[in-house]
Amino acid sequence: MTQTTTHAAGHHGDDVIPPVHDTGRGANRVLAMSTIDFTVMFAVWLMFGILGIEIQKELLLDDVQLAWITALAVLNGSMWRLPAGMLADRIGGRKVTIAMLAATAVPAYLVSTAHSYGVLLLLAFLVGFAGNLFSVGIAWNAAWFGRERQGFALGLFGAGNIGASVTKFIGPPLIAGTAGATFAFGVQGGWRLVPVIYAVLLVVLAVLTWAIVPRHDRLAGESKPVRDMLAPLSHVRVWRFSLYYVAVFGAYVALSAWLPKYYVDNFGLSLYPAALLTALFIFPASLLRPLGGWISDRIGARKVMYATFALMLATTGVLMMPNGHIVITHADGRQTEHLGYAINVWWFTALVFLLGCAMGVGKAAVYKHIPEYFPGNVGSVGGLVGMLGGLGGFILPPLFAYTKLWSGFPTSTFFVLFVLTAICATWMHFTVVRMLHAQAPELADHFDTEHIDTRTPQEARA
Repeated sequence: MTQTTTHAAGHHGDDVIPPVHDTGRGANRVLAMSTIDFTVMFAVWLMFGILGIEIQKELLLDDVQLAWITALAVLNGSMWRLPAGMLADRIGGRKVTIAMLAATAVPAYLVSTAHSYGVLLLLAFLVGFAGNLFSVGIAWNAAWFGRERQGFALGLFGAGNIGASVTKFIGPPLIAGTAGATFAFGVQGGWRLVPVIYAVLLVVLAVLTWAIVPRHDRLAGESKPVRDMLAPLSHVRVWRFSLYYVAVFGAYVALSAWLPKYYVDNFGLSLYPAALLTALFIFPASLLRPLGGWISDRIGARKVMYATFALMLATTGVLMMPNGHIVITHADGRQTEHLGYAINVWWFTALVFLLGCAMGVGKAAVYKHIPEYFPGNVGSVGGLVGMLGGLGGFILPPLFAYTKLWSGFPTSTFFVLFVLTAICATWMHFTVVRMLHAQAPELADHFDTEHIDTRTPQEARA
């Protein structure tokens, strides 16, 4: 069976859908193993969010030094997503995934041996390479699944973001239960045991991936020159999708690291309950991604993005409101207080949970766009979108800190997210929908969900 599609105006010859996608057992094995691999790699990528607390105590680091350890890991886990996705298109996701699992295991193990801040910075940067597996898995799964299932498949793979919560659950009890112990080969207990466990697990997953997934891989860009693979990056819509992903994924990464401290500073919680409440944000932001893909398959990614941005604007609009009241000074010198407002920890958590739901669904919708518009270049386009989204996770935490310093309001964190979301929603509406309605209103309801005939009326009549 050969699948052909005519795309919307603005698509070029490199957007031809590759023939025949295997949606049988081979594709399912690719999806299952790539999702497991990505979950563990994501956990490794963000493990310093929890390990950093004990590292700070042992190495006597200040908060700025500690922040750089996590920041460098996030940075390196974002900056190589474009070439990694292109490489997966060129030589196959199977080879790239196995190589990345094995390569990341080495610095992960060496983290357990670090005794100086400089060495730890270097190893944190190298371990951060794990985050680049995302664009590899996107390209790999897109090559194996047909259009009718791509949204769900990419959404399920992306649910590996749940790895962000793994260390938050296993880390504290494991660190407390093994502190001061020594194991085989001189492995130390406490925080040093966690990266060793992850290193062993990465090696095991590399072997399992080699044994389980089909040996014959699908190569979407095997014979395509690099220039052709990079050509779609000149499209404005690629950069628009990237900004969407900063809002739904970059903000997710940033809040995953930022929320525990927010709970501690603003609600007086200790670290462990703060981490558990943060998990209530991480779970929906990760686990609802397959649902977002499934819905996008059926009603179109654009409609899902509208709902995503609407919910994000509503929740961040409330969360950015500072606690306080209005004081009115009367002519006689009296002062009266009006419109008192304060949000407690439970209402805050409920709103953050809804924000996570929106991000989880929205992340899948963004990536549903990519094989729709650029089916022959999912690796390069998905890599760029993922890279810029990940870099958003690197840039947003300092932006949160600076806006708090400038305004004095801790809720300015959510003001930043509100503005970012508003920009995304406005660009989507006025650049895509408004122009579409003005130029071709008869296509407006079919923009994301149907194959569009781009012939002129004269060509159609001919």
